[in-house]
Order: sequence, then structure tokens, then C-alpha cells
Amino acid sequence: MVNVQPARRRAHQRTSLRLLASLLTLVVVAGCKEKNAYVPPPPPEVTVATPSREAVTNYLQFTGNTQAISTVQLPARIEGYLVGIHFQDGADVKKGDLLFTIQPEQYRAQQQQAEAEVLTQQAALDHAETEFARYTKLFQQKAAPATQVDEWRFQRDSAKAALINAQAQVDLAKLNVSYTRVVAPFDGRMGRHLVDVGNLVGSGSDTVLAEINHIDPIYVYFTINELDLMRVKKLRLDSNAPDYRSQLIPAFIGLANEDGYPHEGRIDFTAITVDPSTGTLLVRAVVPNQNRYIVPGLFARIQMPIGQNPSALLIPEVALGSDQLGRYVLVVNDKNVVERRGVKLGQLFGVKRVVAEGLNGDERVIINGLLRAIPGREVKPVTQEAEATAKPPSSTGSGG
Repeated sequence: MVNVQPARRRAHQRTSLRLLASLLTLVVVAGCKEKNAYVPPPPPEVTVATPSREAVTNYLQFTGNTQAISTVQLPARIEGYLVGIHFQDGADVKKGDLLFTIQPEQYRAQQQQAEAEVLTQQAALDHAETEFARYTKLFQQKAAPATQVDEWRFQRDSAKAALINAQAQVDLAKLNVSYTRVVAPFDGRMGRHLVDVGNLVGSGSDTVLAEINHIDPIYVYFTINELDLMRVKKLRLDSNAPDYRSQLIPAFIGLANEDGYPHEGRIDFTAITVDPSTGTLLVRAVVPNQNRYIVPGLFARIQMPIGQNPSALLIPEVALGSDQLGRYVLVVNDKNVVERRGVKLGQLFGVKRVVAEGLNGDERVIINGLLRAIPGREVKPVTQEAEATAKPPSSTGSGG
């Protein structure tokens, strides 16, 4: 007897496969009839601001170093043993303060010897004058020869010369006594002592005992190149302004750890010759230093005003970019398309920068969203007024 169940099962499976294939074909055909539509993303949003017109003072920036007004090495001007040091190393001292004492007894004794010699010579002169007067009278009475008169005239004149010499020795002795006290020649700050008590000083040559600096006020030296020098000279000639010797020219100083230029001084010297090897002119500013905060040898930033610009064009510093072609800004045109504009920059005032060339002043400059702004692409600009204003460089300005 033949089993028909497997045959039926196979027939049923074939029928199911045919139905599944038909359904898939219908799905595919139906799907091919629908089309995908591309929807472009909206333009990126950027923040724009219009450049501002402001009155600013143009400055030149330099770098330099601080230097003491006076630096004096204090030598031992006489020979003797150092018997006293009367200051702390690094202390501030006043003019006339006692700093060192050098064995004064010997020189006081020499002064007394010189004063005694003056008395001796004064007595000799008095005796010679008396004898000269007596023999002159006797000669007039023809009771003494002329040779006696001449002799006592010689004795009198010699005694006068000896007295002058003795008085000079007293002055020298007093001077040597004064040298036993080494005092501060001016208000200043002491360095460390270089010789300890008990050492013989001034033997053979001067012995430097210490160094003192005068640092209130203090000098700041810097150099200006030829182009800036001629620019400054032309500006001052055009404005008929006098030079630093007859009119105050301010200079603003900032140290390495300071923001801006908090110390105000003035220009008090310029060299008379440009250094041909460097093409620069040496300039000096003098700066008050009452608290002696500034010490010699520090690096300093200097800012010097060179004129006024009543209508400078300024943009926020954050709007600036840089590439191989130089500095630039991105602006949005009337079609809301981004454009690159190359610019020539001027001074930095606070968070704003002067634009010397490249902008007219009516552009919409992108200040936020620069990474989303691609030249030639459309953007959605949102206008925002620049918040920061230019600040005087004398107090908070930064170097450009």
C-alpha cells in the first residue's frame, strides 16, 4: 500500500513558496513606485555686529628693561680695619645714613697731630713777626745791620708758609677722619655687604664695601626703529608739537606679571644718534617708584602715545581670523552669503581692534559662529551690538 502523506506535504510546501514569492514581488513593485525627496538643512545661525566708530589715541608699543637712576659702588677710601656694618643687606636707606665704620682712632690721632702742628707754626710765626718788627726798628735807629732785618723777614715768611701747610694737613686729617664713616650718598636700596668686619680694607687699592641703587624714580630704556622714529617725527612736525624737552610726553609701563600698563611715566631722554648696526634709537622713560616695587633689570612693556584718531573703525577681536593670506574677517552680504575680507589691523584697545584697511564700516561682521560660516555659503545672521568699548591703553589697554 502506497503512503501518499509525504507527497501531499511536498505539494503543500511548493504552493506556500509560490504564494510567498508572489507577495514579495508585489511589495517590491509597490515600493519602486514611491520616490525619496531630499530636504536641505536650514542655513546655520551666526551672530553679526556692525563695526563701531570711536575716537582713539594711537600708541606705539616697545619692550625694554628697567635700570636704576644711579648705581654707586661704595669703596674704602682709607686704609684700616673694618670695625662696623650698620645696615641690613637689601635695606632701604636715607641719604647720610651710616653704613660702615673703618678704624677711626688712628685718623683722629693724626688730626690731633696736625692741629698741634698748626699751633707750633702759629707760635713760630708770632715770634718771627715780633723779631722782624724789633730789628726793623733797630735798623732805623742804626743799631742793627740790614742782614738781621732780612733774616727775620725770611723767618716770618717761612713761618707763614709753614702755618698754611699745617692748616692744610689739618684739613686732610679731618677728611681722612670723615672717610672712616661710609655714609649713603642718596636715598636708595643697599646691596649685600662685600667685606666682613675685621678685614683690612683700602690697602693698596680701593676696596668695594657694597653697592647702592637709587630706584625712586627708576629708568626704563627701550629702542625705537627707524620707521617708527620717522613716523613720530612727521606727526609731531605736522602738528607743530614741541619735543620731550619742552613738553611732557607720557609713557605707560607694564611689567611681565601685570595686565595693561599701570605705571605712568614720561620720556626724558633720547639718544642723539641712530645705531647704524641695528637701525634703532635709544629712548629713556623715567617712572615714579615710591614703593620701590620696580627693581632694576626687569623686562618691561612700554606704550607711548603718538596722536589722536577721532574716527577709528573698531571690531571685536574675536571676529578676526588668520590664514596663509593674512588676517581676515567674515562678513555677511545683502544676500546672507558669507564673504572673506582681508584686513589691515591697527591698535588693540581692550577687546576691540582698530581696522586700518579692508572694511567700510557698514558691513555685518560675524562675531559668533565662525566655525559654521563658510565663505560662499548662506547663513542666518542675528544682529548683536558689540558690547565692549575701547578703553584707554594708559590703564587697561593691551599691546597689539
